[in-house]
Parts: sequence; structure tokens; C-alpha cells
Amino acid sequence: MLNRALAALDVWFVRRTGWLAHPRAGMVAAVLIPVLFGLMSMVIGQDANWDLRNYHLYNVHALLNDRLGFDLAPARFQTYFNPTLDLLYYGLNRLSPPLVVGFVMGALHGLNFVLVLGIARQLTGAGADLRLPLLLAAAAVLGPGFRGELGNTMGDNTTALFLLGGLYLALSRWQAMLDQNVKGTMAVLGAGLLMGLGTGLKLTNLPYAVAMCLAFLCVPLPYRRRFAMAFLFGIGVSAGVALTSGWWFLKMWQMFGNPLFPQFNNIFHSPWAAETGVIDTSFLPKTLLEYLRWPFIFASDFHRVTEVAHSLVMWPVTYTLLAMFGVLALLRRVRGVTLPSVGPRGRFFLVFCGLAYLVWMRMFSIYRYLIPLELLVPLIIWLLWRGIATSAQAAHRLAGMTLVVLLLCATATPQWGNAQWGAQAYSAEVPAFEAPAQSVIFFAQPEPPMGWMATMFPPQVKFIGVDTGFPESPAWRQRMRQAVAERSGPHYVMLGAVKNEKLDTLRNKLAAAQWLGLTDDAAGCAKLDWLGRVVRLQVELRRLPSGGCTFELPPRYRDIDLATPNRAIVDAAAQHLQRFGIAVDVASCNVYPAALARKTYMYQLCRAIPAMTAN
Repeated sequence: MLNRALAALDVWFVRRTGWLAHPRAGMVAAVLIPVLFGLMSMVIGQDANWDLRNYHLYNVHALLNDRLGFDLAPARFQTYFNPTLDLLYYGLNRLSPPLVVGFVMGALHGLNFVLVLGIARQLTGAGADLRLPLLLAAAAVLGPGFRGELGNTMGDNTTALFLLGGLYLALSRWQAMLDQNVKGTMAVLGAGLLMGLGTGLKLTNLPYAVAMCLAFLCVPLPYRRRFAMAFLFGIGVSAGVALTSGWWFLKMWQMFGNPLFPQFNNIFHSPWAAETGVIDTSFLPKTLLEYLRWPFIFASDFHRVTEVAHSLVMWPVTYTLLAMFGVLALLRRVRGVTLPSVGPRGRFFLVFCGLAYLVWMRMFSIYRYLIPLELLVPLIIWLLWRGIATSAQAAHRLAGMTLVVLLLCATATPQWGNAQWGAQAYSAEVPAFEAPAQSVIFFAQPEPPMGWMATMFPPQVKFIGVDTGFPESPAWRQRMRQAVAERSGPHYVMLGAVKNEKLDTLRNKLAAAQWLGLTDDAAGCAKLDWLGRVVRLQVELRRLPSGGCTFELPPRYRDIDLATPNRAIVDAAAQHLQRFGIAVDVASCNVYPAALARKTYMYQLCRAIPAMTAN
């Protein structure tokens, strides 16, 4: 009965997806899918994630405006991360409207579909059903991690292009690599170069470069040739890292005596940072048993590997299939049964993926660094079923059913933070400064991140982070005191502020009404008045002398006490800064609005009186 049901389902599926077997379907999909993801990025809204507000915008601003040695860690220790990857987003926002930037970023991320499609075609082989690689690639770009970062600046979706590109190059030139001819040599170097470019742009991609280097030791060649291939790949990786990150390493070495400043300062011993590794180990498994059960643990509790909700059931399923694959392969070999073959490319691919997971688990265990591997999970599942099932047809059916169930279990998209589109990507109301060239603004809170705010203030103002997450050494604190002593003031401290949460909703509703042209005249306002009586808009309609109208908050939402919580923020910061010789003039604090697109972030600016001296 099960076989008949599956056969009937298979017939129905073939009939419904027959158009995917057209010879040009892959080419059409390679164009349409990135465009679709660009449009999806526009629907999602402008990126407003925590890292963007902390350092993605600030770091490029600091680089282009010669502020690397001028400001002192306003974006915590991330102030000194390589800004190369963020140049694209920063430049796009200077040249294009925010909506266009969102489309470009989403379409760029959608190119991962094209690369996964190419990899799938290499693994499925020339004689396979043309629909198979298309369906596997479609499943790949529906994973929760990839969807959660669509169009944003966190970099995992962007750098995945280089990593997948390196893998595709190795698989597509497989025979040439085995023949050790010129094309094969260039393919190994090229794969290493692409992996190195991705690693240099985001150092957390190192597990993939290490995994592929080790995977080359498993190709079906004499051991001497395997080591030569791995060495050649390593040269390519080194060249790629040098191209995207070498200039930054040199700059950090010249400025601070540590190419990875302030990280790994327990190795480089720069006087400008404490001698710590500055590596987040809080997500790592704690015991050997946790290492062995890790996919099951983080699938049941996403907090173990990420800060926002993810549905990660794909990983224990893949882990279980891998165990079944290994046990069945061993039993079949012992019994002398012919093994279903995944082919040499398939074995190389599975070894690479397995090693990448192991290195990631040991080094980071932060889920977003696993997104390049998440994009390959459908291919892994299909290959594992190909090695488990007794026939190719059964493998296709089982893999298809598995992927459908997994995708249904992961329909929710992780939320890293987005805002409704506005005319400007980011903006702020900045007060006038008496003497900006003599002023210092202190950042004194780890939350909320304020680095992006520094990009909109007068360039003469100096920003200094005080105990916000940078590993300050005695020499660094002396440098802070010297910077303050060189400026006569007035000085300030910037703090977060609470806001009326209903204001953003009000602005969004008003923007929608204005876009529809309903606020321009009496007729449109009458329609809004009728709509307000039918639907609970939670706004009041106010007529304007011009004949139009606007929205206001009802009194119950308008008269909210914001002063008390804002004063509590100031008092807490004042107590914190007192330990560093900085007094806060509580009575001088003023609240100002800032915004990412149409999402408001209020901030406070208070006079600060530092007792810091150069001595």
C-alpha cells in the first residue's frame, strides 16, 4: 500500500513539475530566482540588525574618513574588524535609494541558488532527471538561516558565494584535477583563491577552507599527489586572504602591533589591548557528550547556537541519516553486498561537508556561520539517501519527502531586525556643538549599539567607548586620558533613550495614507474618517487648514511617561562612569530622534565632566 501510494504521488509530482525538465528551465531559474529574492528583500524591509548599528556602518565611515586612530573603540572591539565586506552596502547607500539597495542585496544573495544548482548538477550527473538539481537548489535557498539574513549586512549570505564558488570549481573540474593537468592545477588554485577571498572577507569562514584542504587528502590519488593538491589549494587560500584582508592586517599591525587587533592579543601582545583572545566561546558544547549529541541539542534549544529563534530540525535529521549511511555501508561491506555508490565527487563533497561541520562546532558553534553549509543540506540529504536506499528511484522519493517535511517544519523566518523603507537609509537629529573640535562624546553603554550614530555627527567630534566591550589595557586607558586631556570641551555622553512605541506605527500608517493620496483633500480625509470608524486604526484624524489631514496618537498613547525611564538610564550610566572619573550633568540631558529608514531610535546627549588627565 505504501509503495502504491508513493508511486501515485510520484506520478502526480512528475505531471505537476514536468515543465522543470525543459532544457532551458535551469537558465530561466538562474535569472528569475535572484530577481525574486531581490523583490523578497524589498518586501522584508531595510536591514536594521544589531551588528549594522554597532559596526558595519561605522567601520567603513571610519576607514573613509581617517578615523581609525582618531576615535577610540566606539563600536566596541568590532571597531577594528576588516571593513572590506561592508564597502558594498555603504557605497550603494551613497549612490542609490534604499529600496534599490535592498533589491541589489537580495538579488546578490539569490545568486547562491545559481551556485548550488551548479553543484547539484555535478553531483547528480549528466544523465539525471533535469528537475532534480533544480528542486535541490530551490530547497537549499529556503533554509531558515539563509532566509533570515536575506538582504542584510551580516555577511554570511554574501561570502557564501565565494565558498560555494570554490566548491563548484573543484567539482566541475574533477577529472582534470585527477589527471593533474594544467586545467586541474588551475582549478585547485582557483578553488583555494575563492575560499580565501571569502575567508578574508569574513574570518569565520575559516572552517570551510580548512575542510576543503583536508578533503583533498581523501581524493582517489596516490598520497604524494593528495598532499601536493592540498598544498596547492592552501596557496590559493593564502592568496585570497591576502587580497581581501592582507591590507587590513598590515594596517592593524602598523597601528597597534597586532594584525587581528584586538583579538588573539594573548599571542601578539599589543600594549593597546588586554592579553585575551576576545573569542566568544559561550556557544560551544560543554562536554564530550554534548559534542556527540550537538545537532539534537541545538535543534531542541536554538539559544545554544544563536540569539534569535530558528527551526533547526534539519540538523538532527541529517546527522541521523549520516549515521545510517555509515552503519549500512559497514554492514554491506562485511556481507559482501554491492554498495549503492555516491561516486567520487559525492564522497569528496560529503567529506568536505562533514569536516566543515566539525571544525565549525569546535571553533564557533554560532549558527549563522553555518549558513554556507545549510545551503548544502538538501544535497547532503539526497546523497545520503542515495547511499542508503536500494534504488535511485527510492532515494529520490525518500529525499523528496524528507526535504518537504523539513521545509514545512522551518516556515518561520528568523528576525534579526528590519525597518520599513524610508527616503533615507539612516538619519538623526544632531544638535549644534559649541566647539566640536574640542569635544569628546563618550559611549558608556554596551546596549543599545551606537556606532552608527557616530557617522552623522560633525567630523571634528571625537568618540570614545568607555568599558563597553573593548578589552582595555592600562596603555589603552592612558591613551583615552590623553585624548580627553587634549580637548578643552564641552564633553558629552551619549546614551540610549526609551521611545513611545506607538510613534513608529503612527508614522507607518500615515505614510501609507499619504502614498494612497488620502491625506491631500477633504474627500480623501472623509474616506479615512469612515475607515477609522469601521476599522480600529488606533489613531486620531486631525484636519489641517489646507483642507487635508494628518494622524495623531490618541491621548492614552500620547501622554506616556518617558522621562522616568530615561532618567533611570542616565543615573545608571552616571554611576558606571563615576568609576572612570567621568561625571554626568544629569540636568543637561536632552533627547533626540534618530532612525534607520522609518524605525526610530531615540538617544540622549548629556554634558560630561571628565576628571581624566594625561597623567
